[in-house]
Amino acid sequence: MMKRPVRVVQYGTGKMAVYTMRYVYEKGGEIVGAIDVNPKVIGKDISQVMGGEHKGVTITDAKDAEELLKKVEPDIVIVTTMSLLKDIEDAFMLCAKLGINAISTCEEAFFPFNSNPTLTEKIDTLAKENGCTIVGSGYQDIYWGELISAIAASTHKITKITGSSSYNVEDYGIALAEAHGAGLTLEEFDKKIASIDRMSDEERQKIINSGEYAPSYMWNVNGWLCSKLGLTVTSQTQKCVPQTHNGDIASSTLGMTVKSGDATGMSAVVTTTTQEGITIESQCIGKVYAPEDYDKNEWTIEGEPNTTIVVSRPNTVELTCATIVNRIPDVINGRPGYVSTDKLAELQYRVKPLNEYVQD
Repeated sequence: MMKRPVRVVQYGTGKMAVYTMRYVYEKGGEIVGAIDVNPKVIGKDISQVMGGEHKGVTITDAKDAEELLKKVEPDIVIVTTMSLLKDIEDAFMLCAKLGINAISTCEEAFFPFNSNPTLTEKIDTLAKENGCTIVGSGYQDIYWGELISAIAASTHKITKITGSSSYNVEDYGIALAEAHGAGLTLEEFDKKIASIDRMSDEERQKIINSGEYAPSYMWNVNGWLCSKLGLTVTSQTQKCVPQTHNGDIASSTLGMTVKSGDATGMSAVVTTTTQEGITIESQCIGKVYAPEDYDKNEWTIEGEPNTTIVVSRPNTVELTCATIVNRIPDVINGRPGYVSTDKLAELQYRVKPLNEYVQD
């Protein structure tokens, strides 16, 4: 057992960091540094982001991240910035170079082996060389991952798994909102988002190998589920469909009003077939919510027997951040390299301080 508090650096101090930093403190950890690119927060104490009393931790410019990490020597870095692996490459590679464990809310980072294998291998190699563990986690770890595999474990025979999850892009920052096409005209959406769905498998694989593929979140989730359940993927396709509303919707995250008929976000359906005869069809719906919209997570396992689970109105942001913090001991205890959470211990609620779950 580690005898001192877990030392954490927060990389990215936006909406998610408000929760992750507070949760670290409340789980007995210690924030020893914070990093951002936003000049509006650089130089401020983290208390001005997360609220509460003065913490004595100043937010550092990202260009000085290496110097900070060498100085404070954290046990782990929490990265809460962007949604694609290539966008957090600098943060992950820096941690791998310095031999510092890292965990991120980046959705692609959850299982990037099937969407950006080249960069994943690059990070994996460097992390192994320097003895640290790199992981992607968050809401999907439980609600699109372990929850589904647990239900599968109570099923005699499975023929198909279907899932659907909706969330408000307003809650996650501009990078995620833009990745969902929010604010685009339908013509722009078709050109920037949907066009990639029409290419051949060979063309898509070339883009995947180049590191320029922009997967929907369920692309990586289906890969995680197949890995967890021991399934062999034979094909995987994705279809992105714009979501619209019959009225204007103001978006504080985008800093604009999404006009009636324009894309408020998208629905992405990913279909995976396997050698074992099990099909996984999952859908994520991310958009700027109208007043009547709310988060919902629904999954069905078809077979013997059929089972459906519905989670209505989950507090997705808080669940994401709590998952990240509860995962910290697993990451520190994990084997070196880039490791997806299906290869870690089952996630636990941490009733004791985080350090008491860390192996010596």
